[in-house]
Amino acid sequence: MRSVAVLGGAIFLFVLVGPFLAPHDPTAINIPERLSPPGEEFLLGTDALGRDILSRLLHGARWSLGLAFLVSLIGLIIGTVIGLVAALGGKLADWAVMRTTDTFLAFPEIVAAVVIAGLMGAGTWNLIFALSVTGWMRYARVARGIGLSLQSRGYVIQAKLAGLSPWYIARWHYLPSLLPSLTVVWTGMFARAILGISTLGFLGFGVQPPMPEWGTMLLDARIHMRSTPFQMIWPGLAVVTSVLAINLAGDALRDALADEGNHS
Repeated sequence: MRSVAVLGGAIFLFVLVGPFLAPHDPTAINIPERLSPPGEEFLLGTDALGRDILSRLLHGARWSLGLAFLVSLIGLIIGTVIGLVAALGGKLADWAVMRTTDTFLAFPEIVAAVVIAGLMGAGTWNLIFALSVTGWMRYARVARGIGLSLQSRGYVIQAKLAGLSPWYIARWHYLPSLLPSLTVVWTGMFARAILGISTLGFLGFGVQPPMPEWGTMLLDARIHMRSTPFQMIWPGLAVVTSVLAINLAGDALRDALADEGNHS
C-alpha cells in the first residue's frame, strides 16, 4: 500500500507542479530554433516549430497522466456499480450484466476505443468517453465475483434478514471488501489508460494542438523520425516510464495484499 501511495503522490505532484517547472512556453513557436538538438537553452531540444520539448513534456503530463487518472477512475466507478448490480440483483440481473460484459470483452479495448473516437470525432471529451466506455469490464467482473462470494457471510445474511436495503449492504458490507482488489485492478487500468490516451493522441483523436500531450507529440515527431529521432524518444520514454512505474506499484500492492492475507 505504501508503494502505491508514494507513486500516487508523486504522480499527483508531477501533474500539479510539473508545468510550473517548464523553462519555456510549451506552445510558443520559435522557427529560428526549430529542430535544435539538446543543449544548454533547450535541454531536450526543440520540435519542428521550435517549441521546447522539455516544456511540452512537463505540460503534457497534465494531459496524459491527468486524463488517464480520470478515465480509470470513471471506469472504476462504473464497473463497481455494474458488478454490484450483478451480485445483488438476482439471477436475471447477473445474467444480463455478465452477457453485456462478455460482449464488451470480446473486442480489444483499444480497437473499440478507436472506433468510438472515430465515429464521434477528435476531441478531449470524446477521448474520455471512448476510453471510459471500453474500460469498466474488468472492474465489473472483480466486483461481481467478490460480491457473490460475500453473500454467504454471516454479517451479510444478518443484514438481509434485518431488512436493510441492497445499496446499504453494498455500501457498508461489500465495498470495504472490494476496495483492496479493485485498487490492484485500478493500477493496471491506469497504466492501460495512459497507453490508450497516447495511442488515440498518436492517431489524431486525442488532445488537439497546440496543447501538448505525449501521444500528439509522437504524432508531430513522426515526420522527422529519421533526421531528428530525439523528438520521438523523449515522449516515448515518458509513456514507457510512467506505465512501468505504475505496473510495478501494482505488483507491489498485489504482493503486499497476498502477504497480508497469508498472515491473517
